Amino acid sequence: MSSFHSKTILITGGASGIGKLMAEIAARKQASTIILWDINQSALDETVKQLSASASTKIIGDRVDVSDVEQIRSAAKRAAESAGPVDILINNAGIVVGKYFHEHSHEEIERSMAVNASALMHITREFLPAMIERKSGHILNISSAAGMVGNPKMSVYAAGKWAVIGWSESLRLEMKKLRSPVKVTCATPYYISTGMFAGVKSSAVIPITKPEVAARRIIAAVEHDRLYIRLPRIVYTLQFFKGVLPIRWFDLFVGKLLKVYKTMDEFTGRTQ
Repeated sequence: MSSFHSKTILITGGASGIGKLMAEIAARKQASTIILWDINQSALDETVKQLSASASTKIIGDRVDVSDVEQIRSAAKRAAESAGPVDILINNAGIVVGKYFHEHSHEEIERSMAVNASALMHITREFLPAMIERKSGHILNISSAAGMVGNPKMSVYAAGKWAVIGWSESLRLEMKKLRSPVKVTCATPYYISTGMFAGVKSSAVIPITKPEVAARRIIAAVEHDRLYIRLPRIVYTLQFFKGVLPIRWFDLFVGKLLKVYKTMDEFTGRTQ
């Protein structure tokens, strides 16, 4: 069991969405310190103010562009100086462009892969050695159901999230081989109704998850040392159907019956 009580928690993308909600839950669970990394300074300031007003937990906000390795290194040093060792690292920051692949600019591809895949590795690299040395720690990586099943207008996003799943699995096995007690949990949620996926439409068969539900279940998965947490529960069946059905049948099942391949047709995303 991984407890949040009296622990130092670091959450990337912590100023809004499920990152902010997970911070609120961690504060209620009496974490000693919560460090929030986010690129949006105004949202970060507001979140720190809100959480500090209602919790005894120490809240630290730090503006960090996680696509920049040097900023990650500098922020990691600041975190160590202000709060000491990080006990639970929540790699939550992510972005989505929502275009057909040929419409992406090279800059969009680079930034999407940096934020959604490489950043998690660089951030974890900063904190993992100390966790291994202390024989204690937990890493939560937020991937996506898009890391299990491709989708039109999500090619680059899916590529980054597939990378997160493969890396998380390998990292977990490395900890096991090294006999390290450091835990790794990978979350693969379907759409969550935050501003990040504004405009997305889904069928009743696979409902869009409410942010509060997602945050609560993901935190519970960490507490119970779950290897994976998939949202909603029907997402657990995707790998089975993908494994047993011919690919064209699977496309019909997911695309025609579940209508997943049309979910991004009216995507708008965040407007600011």
